[in-house]
Amino acid sequence: MSTYAIGDVQGCFSALQKLLLHIQFKPDVDTLWFTGDLVNRGTQSLEVLRFVKNLGEKHKVVLGNHDLHLIALAFGNPQTFHSHTMQDVLAANDCDELIHWLRHRPLLHHEEDTGFVLTHAGLAPQWSIQKASALAREVEQALQSDTPSHFLDHLYGNQPDYWQDELTGVERLRCVVNYLTRMRFCYADGRMNLIYKGTLQDKTADLTPWFALPHRNNAEIKIIFGHWAALNGETNVPHVYGLDTGCVWGNCLTAMRLEDEKRFSVKCD
Repeated sequence: MSTYAIGDVQGCFSALQKLLLHIQFKPDVDTLWFTGDLVNRGTQSLEVLRFVKNLGEKHKVVLGNHDLHLIALAFGNPQTFHSHTMQDVLAANDCDELIHWLRHRPLLHHEEDTGFVLTHAGLAPQWSIQKASALAREVEQALQSDTPSHFLDHLYGNQPDYWQDELTGVERLRCVVNYLTRMRFCYADGRMNLIYKGTLQDKTADLTPWFALPHRNNAEIKIIFGHWAALNGETNVPHVYGLDTGCVWGNCLTAMRLEDEKRFSVKCD
């Protein structure tokens, strides 16, 4: 009986099946955690969604930015980007069922027994795990409501880029979403830079990976995340586990067994 956390699949269904065969996954006894971004860029988003949905509720999926894009597209949000590979999902006869399932996934999963936290991009340096969990639930309630379009219509934007408890309304929700699903680099005070997407070597001196900031309020939490393929899974920070190893870019799809933190990877076509 093992739990495996798997990095961003992004529509690479064949690679996912190859990885599950490699780890000898047993669906009746093992549990899978997915770091989000199940869909887009790869060509098999529909197959991935159907497969993961049919695994059942004991397996955990957190939402990534590409998953949120799909939900927004399904609800006709005009601000979503036009270039995507999710037409097969939107045209599927079970699209409504898949979108309903997807928007009822959390943005954060915390297992108190093991101490692991699963989220797509990471945790804001200012947040405790209690704060992060409460804020994630606020977004989930908006997304799972009978009228999610109001939230989805205001989903996009880089502001506000700094968390303050006084934030309200859609700006509050957008800030939470950006920390949990889009964050990479931060300034010393925890403010996000959502513009720069270059390498660690080329960044300016005032930018730091969120997990490398000193005095993080969640530094003792074991955080599993995806989203940042350029890291190739290497953070060099204790208790921080990056699992996006660029499968959709022709690199690898990676899983980590939580019990011993051993990693397993398969080459992606």
